[in-house]
Amino acid sequence: MAALIERLSDLPPASLEALVAESEQGGLRFMRRLVEEWASGANRFDGDGEALFAALIDGRVTGVCGLNIDPYAAAARVGRVRHLYVLSAYRRLGVGRQLVGRVIEAARGRFDILRLRTQNPAAARLYEQLGFSRCAGAPDCTHLMDLH
Repeated sequence: MAALIERLSDLPPASLEALVAESEQGGLRFMRRLVEEWASGANRFDGDGEALFAALIDGRVTGVCGLNIDPYAAAARVGRVRHLYVLSAYRRLGVGRQLVGRVIEAARGRFDILRLRTQNPAAARLYEQLGFSRCAGAPDCTHLMDLH
C-alpha cells in the first residue's frame, strides 16, 4: 500500500491523537514525547538537515518518522532516526519502509552516518532490511547506517 509521505512543518496535536493513544496502550511513551517536545519547542525537527515525516492514507496520519542531528554523538554529521511509529492496522503494508526511506533520502548529503535505538524486534528487522547494521556496545545506539 502506497502512502503519501509528507514532510511536516506544522504539527497540530489532533493529527497524532490516534498514534499517541495506540502507542500508550502498548506501553510506549515516545509518541507522547514527540507531541510534547514539538509543542514546547524542544524538538521541532527544524535544525540543519532535520525533518519530520508523516505517512497519510486517505488523508489520515497512519505513521511518522523523524530525523534529528544525533544528540548522543559528538560529530555534527551524525543523524538520528527518531520516533518511527505506524498504526497497527497499517503495519506490514510498507508504510514504515516508506517513512524510513524518506528519512534516509533526506539524510544523504547532510549526514555521514545515521544511528538509532530500538528495543522492538520487528523494527530492528525492518531497519536491517533497509541496510542498517547492528551497533554493539553503545548504550544509545542499536543500529547504524554509513551513508557514504
